[in-house]
Amino acid sequence: MTETQSDEFWMAHALTLAARGITTTMPNPRVGCVIVRDGQNVGEGYHVLAGTGHAEVHALAAAGDRARGATAYVTLEPCSHHGRTPPCAEALINAKVARVVCAIEDPNPKVAGRGLAQLEAAGVVVRSGVLSQDAEALNRGFLKRMRTGQPWLTLKLASSLDGATAMASGESQWITSPAARADVQCARSERCAILTGVGTVRSDDPSLTVRLEGIDRQPDRVILDTHLNTPANAKMLSLPGRTWVLHGNEAPEERKAVLEEAGARLVVLPRDAAGHLDLTAVMIWLGQQAYNEVWAEPGATLAATLLQMNLVDELWLYQAPVLLGAATRPLFSASLSTLSEGLFFSMVDTRAVGSDLRLQLRPKRHRL
Repeated sequence: MTETQSDEFWMAHALTLAARGITTTMPNPRVGCVIVRDGQNVGEGYHVLAGTGHAEVHALAAAGDRARGATAYVTLEPCSHHGRTPPCAEALINAKVARVVCAIEDPNPKVAGRGLAQLEAAGVVVRSGVLSQDAEALNRGFLKRMRTGQPWLTLKLASSLDGATAMASGESQWITSPAARADVQCARSERCAILTGVGTVRSDDPSLTVRLEGIDRQPDRVILDTHLNTPANAKMLSLPGRTWVLHGNEAPEERKAVLEEAGARLVVLPRDAAGHLDLTAVMIWLGQQAYNEVWAEPGATLAATLLQMNLVDELWLYQAPVLLGAATRPLFSASLSTLSEGLFFSMVDTRAVGSDLRLQLRPKRHRL
C-alpha cells in the first residue's frame, strides 16, 4: 500500500468515526481522529458533545505513549486556540506525533490555517486535503456558517406524483408512507433547528419534534410570524425544546405577552418591502444562533419564496405513488408564466424509502 493509499484508508476510518457525532456535536463540527503507528491503529476517537474533549484528545488518550512518532489522521484541521477545551494542535505536539494528515482546513477565523502552521513550526510533517470532499459533505453546515455566517438550509417537501401536498380541504394525513415519515425523523435529528411558517402552524398544528428512541436532543423550532398570529395553544409551545417566534416590529404588544406566557421566545427582525419578514435577515439570525444546519418544513408559499430567493441549499422531495387530481393544494406556490422562469435542479441522490421515492436535489441557476 502506498502512502497515499494508506492516508486515504485511515482518513476514511476517521470520517466514519466523525459521523457518529452527527446528532450530538452541534454547534461544533463532526470530527474523527485515528492515531496510526507502524501501520497499526493505536488510538481513535471522535468529538461527541460540544464542551467536551475533541476527537484528538480521545485518540491521544487511547494511544498513550504509542502516539510518539505516529501519524494522526484528523478530519478537520486541529484547533489552535483556547476555547472550552485546550488547543488540539498543542496536544498533538506534546504527544510528539511525527505527522498529521487532515482532510480539510478549518475556516473558523479562530483557526483558519493556524493549527497546521503551529504543527509545522514544531517540526510536525503536515498533509491536508485527503478525502476533502467527503469531509466537506459531513460538515457542510458548519463550514457554510463559518464562511458566510448563514446555515445550510434543507427544504423538505412531500407530494403525490402530480405535485399535490393536500386535498383542497386541507386533508393531507398521510400522503407519504410510515417509512418516509420515519426518514424525516432521522433527518430532523441531524439538524440544529427546524423552520416553518405561521400558516403551517395554524393549519396543521405540527409538533416538529424528533421522536426516535435514543435521541434526547430536540432541535430548536423556529416560526416565521410577521404579525404574531401563532395560537397560544399551538402544540409545539408546550413540548420539550425551544420554540422561537420571529416577528416584525409592529406586532401587537398584547400578542407578545400572550405568546411569551405560552412559552415562546420572541425575536424582532426587519421586514422587506412587501411587509413580510426579511428572509435574508432570518438566515443571518439563524447563523448567529450557531445553527449549522436548518431543516425547513413550510407551506407552499414560504417554500416558493425561499427557493426563489436562492436561500435553499438542498431540497428533499418525498413523492408518494398516488395521483390526487386537480382539487388539491400545490407543492410550490408561485406564479410563473414561462418555462424559462422555472426553477431547475441537479439530482444528488434518488432512493426508495418504503413505498415512496426520496429525491435529493440541489438548486441551480440555469436550466443547462
